[in-house]
Amino acid sequence: MNAVIIEERPDGITVINGKEFMTDVKGGYIPLAMVKPQDKLQDETVRKIMTFALDLNAQIARFRGHSMTDLGDLDALLAQEYGAKIGGAKGNRTYQTVDGLMKVQVQVAELIDFGPELQIAKSLIDECLNEWSADSRPEIQAIVTRAFNTDKEGKINRAEIFMLLRHQIEDERWQRAMDAIRDAMRVTGSKEYLRFYRRSTGTDQWQAVTIDLAKA
Repeated sequence: MNAVIIEERPDGITVINGKEFMTDVKGGYIPLAMVKPQDKLQDETVRKIMTFALDLNAQIARFRGHSMTDLGDLDALLAQEYGAKIGGAKGNRTYQTVDGLMKVQVQVAELIDFGPELQIAKSLIDECLNEWSADSRPEIQAIVTRAFNTDKEGKINRAEIFMLLRHQIEDERWQRAMDAIRDAMRVTGSKEYLRFYRRSTGTDQWQAVTIDLAKA
């Protein structure tokens, strides 16, 4: 029995015993000659872009790692030499050049989840909405609908949940619902974000140095 020789090429083409194939979404092999020219061109273009995207992604990951290490070393040096600590209780920190034209910020965001008390809050809010007239507080109804995403079971919108807490409503059930939301909050961890800023003079507004394709 002759051995099957398979070569996987980086251009997405698989050579099996000297014949060229491309793999479809189900993992099957399609003879290269049967692949439409427009599909070949699309495949080639995507692979070219992805090569650069993966390389850039790796560079950004290395850059973030090196930056956090450098800032950590600086924090340790300041703590050791001067007994000083940069940042507040939650870990947010700002580092700035002497001329005040560049700064780096580390922002720590808490990761929040919600416990079963949230369902109690939802029941109390529903009671309020059912009793209030249909044309009163329509903006509250809209926020509640978005917050609890009633058309997608189990999905909630955290930003809209926090919006509910901003409304001062005297109804005792509403206030109990807001207490239930606060009790439902669980801090499950934190994530650090790096922010970069620069300006031309010390009196100018800070301009963000974005590392984001959507804002570049």
